Amino acid sequence: MTKNLEELLAQRPVNEQLASIFENQLRAEIRAYRPRELREKSELTQTAMAKVLDVSQKRVSNIEHGAVERAQVDTLRRYVEALGGTLLVEAKFGDETYRIA
Repeated sequence: MTKNLEELLAQRPVNEQLASIFENQLRAEIRAYRPRELREKSELTQTAMAKVLDVSQKRVSNIEHGAVERAQVDTLRRYVEALGGTLLVEAKFGDETYRIA
């Protein structure tokens, strides 16, 4: 017997909290893909980038896998600048956005 989506959802409701966790993880992976892509386009390995930044290769890997919450702003700034970019840091309060760095 074939079931439609509504019937399946009625039997197995979506866990919104778990879905939110997975969504956040996926968004972090998507955000992280771009820095890695830019680094590779510059023909730099993670090890070479780590030497430029004076950090460990693992730190570069963490940045590229979206674990930026543990990275220092200065490390992120140097990563972006090594690829020819400018890091912008903003804070949003309601409808107002402030550039911090």
